[in-house]
Amino acid sequence: MAATADSVKKLVGLGATVVVESGAGLGSAVTDEAYRSAGAEVVPDAAAALAGADVVLKVRRPLRAGEGELDELSLIPRGATLIGILEPYDDAESLAAYAAGGIESFALELVPRITRAQSMDVLSSQANLAGYRAVLEAASVFGRAFPMMMTAAGTVPPARVLVMGAGVAGLQAIATARRLGAVVSATDVRPAAKEQVQSLGASFVAVEDEEFKAAETAGGYAKEMSAEYRAKQAALIAETVKKQDIVICTALIPGRKAPVLVDEAMVRSMKPGSVIVDLAAERGGNCALTRPGEVIEDQGVTIVGHRNVPGRIATDASALYARNLVAFLTPLVDKDSKGLKVDGTDAIVTATRLTSGGRVVHPGFGGSAEQAA
Repeated sequence: MAATADSVKKLVGLGATVVVESGAGLGSAVTDEAYRSAGAEVVPDAAAALAGADVVLKVRRPLRAGEGELDELSLIPRGATLIGILEPYDDAESLAAYAAGGIESFALELVPRITRAQSMDVLSSQANLAGYRAVLEAASVFGRAFPMMMTAAGTVPPARVLVMGAGVAGLQAIATARRLGAVVSATDVRPAAKEQVQSLGASFVAVEDEEFKAAETAGGYAKEMSAEYRAKQAALIAETVKKQDIVICTALIPGRKAPVLVDEAMVRSMKPGSVIVDLAAERGGNCALTRPGEVIEDQGVTIVGHRNVPGRIATDASALYARNLVAFLTPLVDKDSKGLKVDGTDAIVTATRLTSGGRVVHPGFGGSAEQAA
């Protein structure tokens, strides 16, 4: 959910009138009464909530005609400001529709990784929860315990867990698996990840050549590696995967299909009863056999490919996301007039604004810096 009772209080404090669709928060344990108590007006449906809106806060992009029961996009008033995880890399049609509808749109997944934008970083807040949940998903289908147990009937060995990708989700997965008592190793193409992984008590697995040493962008994201490096890394990982009970895949490159890190042969090399949890399932999956939205078993190996993993821990996911939205919106509200006052030269605005004035303005999607300003 894009708002909680706490975030509504903060929005009201900014001078906003907040309108919430009835029942929208129930999946995140927020009742209509809680919204009312926080100062929101609760209306019967989405059409009533969107009518006359100046700002629309969404989790994901509004659905277009034919995509669901309701054409949400057509209900957003012309001139309104839309803020959410809008998936511009995957949906050029919606981007064009925002421009045609005169909607000012901001994609929060494009928030730059700079210090003052940390409180707005939706990718990090949601990935943190996804990494935690991934370990619980693995534990729920794994037929053994995580920690070593000394019993009168004998010793239960600890589970061996490999985390692929040591970004926010991966580091949280490492920490969670370690708390449960597993022996954890991790791999990542970014050199800085080695120290982070080891600081959490896990061992680091990577081909540490010259390409590896330069494998991180200035923004802190992983670069796409050469075919030669990927082959060397795959050989090392193939040997490592054989020894694992659980593999958690978290590797994503913004705007790209997820890289395949666990091929069919690697899956077949794993012991019966092993588990793969693929957090990249929505972008094709890091495992070649992942089926997005499904949990399958292939020759004794369970492959978990849930979509929207943060949504499986919805109360906290909503709370963090709502705080991200408030942090993003607050600088856009003029303290005197209580209306929106967007500084087109601000680095956060230019990084996230997709459409303005009836045009696509983001340089990454066919706009220009001049239009954006």
